[in-house]
Amino acid sequence: MQVLLGAFLHFIGGFASGSFYVPFRKVKGWHWESYWIIGGLFSWAIIPPLAAWITVPDFARIIDETPVSTFTWTFFWGVLWGIGGLMYGLGMRYLGLSLGNSVLLGFTSAFGSLVPAIYYNFVPTDGKTTFNDLITTPWGQVVFAGIIICLIGIVICGYAGVRKERELPQEKKQDSVKEFNLIKGLIVCTISGILSACFNYGIEAGTPMAEVANDAWKASNPNETVEFLYQNNVTYVVLLWGGLTTNLIWCSILNARNKTFGDYTNKKTPLANNYFFSALAGTIWFMQFFFYGMGESKLGNGASSWILHMAFIILVANLWGIAMKEWKGVSSKTKLTITIGILAILGSVVLVGYGNALK
Repeated sequence: MQVLLGAFLHFIGGFASGSFYVPFRKVKGWHWESYWIIGGLFSWAIIPPLAAWITVPDFARIIDETPVSTFTWTFFWGVLWGIGGLMYGLGMRYLGLSLGNSVLLGFTSAFGSLVPAIYYNFVPTDGKTTFNDLITTPWGQVVFAGIIICLIGIVICGYAGVRKERELPQEKKQDSVKEFNLIKGLIVCTISGILSACFNYGIEAGTPMAEVANDAWKASNPNETVEFLYQNNVTYVVLLWGGLTTNLIWCSILNARNKTFGDYTNKKTPLANNYFFSALAGTIWFMQFFFYGMGESKLGNGASSWILHMAFIILVANLWGIAMKEWKGVSSKTKLTITIGILAILGSVVLVGYGNALK
């Protein structure tokens, strides 16, 4: 029952992440850097501490008393993840929701699952999965096979993008994705996918903060036998400060370079709508990790939780891509190719989940 609840919570988080970019399409007359940072302020600076204040008693004290090394590493991974997040926005501009998310999040799934396991191979920690576990145990080999299939799915999705590039004239590609550019998009999504995996490393680095929150909750609820559902919300505050730092600096540079600071007060644009939809996108974005944290409390933090969350995002984003007709006009063979790629990525989740069940 706990596994099913964890999977359901991951699905809600995946739906939020796969959907968050949709409100940005309602923003009119603003440049990308303007609406991206307004959404980011809600994603990284406003909603996370509000969620922590509601769900984690004394969350500010927990952060204040966190050892410097824990705080620094959590923030550091947030900075690197923030670079990946910046490039995520560019990836969606160049490839669209369907192909962009499949490539980007496929890489994020694989690296987010593998790198912590490799790290714990060198720094053994009780309760943490090592790379040796993945390649020497029956359950680990199933999980590892799922990760490999995930990477194969990425390659297939990339090939589908190549076919789309060849089949459609530029104006047709830009009907659904206005700035479609396959080469730029694949480069950006590959780098972004690798760096976006740093979020999972940040969660690992911030585990001591979550454990303090969990222990405090258990102390005040002695009859509870489950883990604290919202324990990760305190970690997110520090982790997302790192992401905010990267994005705020870069978007400010773009505002200055492109002379777009005027977007925020340009009365020729629908200002109220632009602020509303940017804020809505940012809020929806944060909800993915709000529910990820709850799902993780049921399934545990590791390859299973991370890749399950990523796959739900890929599924939802591709449904949005179909709804927005991003693959309209391509041949049936290309549609079949992208479908096989998506199914391979989703199939990898089944294997990872099965491996976790064996464990």
